[in-house]
Amino acid sequence: MTFVVGEDCIKCKHTDCVEVCPVDCFYEGPNFLVIHPDECIDCALCEPECPVDAIFSEDELPADQENFLALNTELAEVWPNITERKEPLPDAEDWAGKPAARAAQRTIDWVAASWGLSGHHYVVSQSAA
Repeated sequence: MTFVVGEDCIKCKHTDCVEVCPVDCFYEGPNFLVIHPDECIDCALCEPECPVDAIFSEDELPADQENFLALNTELAEVWPNITERKEPLPDAEDWAGKPAARAAQRTIDWVAASWGLSGHHYVVSQSAA
């Protein structure tokens, strides 16, 4: 079992979760974080630290965000590891609590294209958009 960073991290990128992770399994992209599922030890320390509730246990991942498990898996292989807390993105408060499905899809498309990933299976559900 692993924890998964979901869509509410997009455009926020708070890193409070990184600071408490005992195994340094977070990886940093341009506008959100991911968790490497093979490195996560399911300790659950990160989940309550996220101020926007963007971290879920794999078995509690909302149905409209199931694509984030695969996204976390692939991006953790190519993004750099992050082990220390940083300031969130400048407009993080503007995005907090807002549905980010459209932004998520744009990010997924951009990431897939930029990193040469198979982005065709990363689609934000229409119900979330």
